Amino acid sequence: QLAESGGGLVQAGDSLRLSCAASGRTIGGSSMAWFRQAPGEERRFVAAISWNGENISYDDSVKGRITISRDNAKNTVYLQMNSVEPEDTAAYYCAGSAYIITKNATGYNTWGQGTQVTDSS
Repeated sequence: QLAESGGGLVQAGDSLRLSCAASGRTIGGSSMAWFRQAPGEERRFVAAISWNGENISYDDSVKGRITISRDNAKNTVYLQMNSVEPEDTAAYYCAGSAYIITKNATGYNTWGQGTQVTDSS
């Protein structure tokens, strides 16, 4: 299981770090990703990281502001969000896959329940 945490109310320009902790399984050999879904919209790719952290992919809309990282020893993946914008308001989901990283949500077979990030500006 994957469990996201770290969401909350933020103001434009704030920084926030989301965490995704795995339980009952190791993420060591898995590609991991973050997706987000705003109200009334489809779930969209944010960032992905390969099992060893050597391959990383970002959506163009978040490049330079958001950083994905992982600590396999802690069985946790992180999403550092800087300079939060109103458009970042969404539910953020962590996902895992036994295969190579992809921007396609169908490529991931393990999902968390999500954590909400809301810009209250």
